[in-house]
Amino acid sequence: MFIVLLKFSVNKSQASQFMDGHKQWIQKGFDDGVFLVVGSLQPNLGGGVVAHNTTLSALQSRVNEDPFVAQDIVSAEIIEMTPAKSDERLNFLL
Repeated sequence: MFIVLLKFSVNKSQASQFMDGHKQWIQKGFDDGVFLVVGSLQPNLGGGVVAHNTTLSALQSRVNEDPFVAQDIVSAEIIEMTPAKSDERLNFLL
C-alpha cells in the first residue's frame, strides 16, 4: 500500500491550466484499480492518493505521468506502508 503526497510547488498558480489532465490521470488510477482514495491536503497544500495493487516502480512511473508532476505544479512523495492490521472492511489491503 502506498500514500502519495502531491504538495504544491512554486508553479501552483498554473494548476488551472492542467486541471483537466490531472483529473483524467486520477480517473485512470481508479479505472486501473490502483487508486483507493484521492483528496486534498489541508489547508490548500496539494493532494494525496492512497494506492494499492501496484509496485513502487510502477507507481513512480504513474505519478510521473500526472500533468501536475510533469509541469512542477506539485512535488510528489511516495510513502510505502506495509499494513499489519486493519478494520475488517479493509482486509483486502493486508
